[in-house]
Amino acid sequence: MEITLTTPALLFPALSLLLLAFTNRFLSLASLIRNLKSIYKASHNHLVYGQIQNLRVRLILIRNMQAFGIASMFSCVLCMFMIYASWQTAGTIIFGVSLILLMVSMALSLWEIQISVKALELELSDLEQDEKIAPKGTV
Repeated sequence: MEITLTTPALLFPALSLLLLAFTNRFLSLASLIRNLKSIYKASHNHLVYGQIQNLRVRLILIRNMQAFGIASMFSCVLCMFMIYASWQTAGTIIFGVSLILLMVSMALSLWEIQISVKALELELSDLEQDEKIAPKGTV
């Protein structure tokens, strides 16, 4: 298979959008962690502490998602350099590595989303449990 300079360049828009999405998730989690930390300091509620622990795992996953995404982008640039220097075989191998790094980043993203959805389901089930205890219209 012949790879030209434009082949790895096709990944740049996708990688840029992924990294932007990962950064937005990170910023949202950072804000949520700060809010929960202040709530925990005031109440020492074990449920809030559990949520913070869940967010810690998600934060680590997002960091790793970003790291693999950046490594994928770096590999794309390195691949382009190899092709420019007429090292076609090395460029092809590095492009393959770039694709693998991108797949790892997306797999971590899927894992983080699953954790996020599970946490929201727990939150909703807690709300439903409260609603069963005190039905609507009662005080």
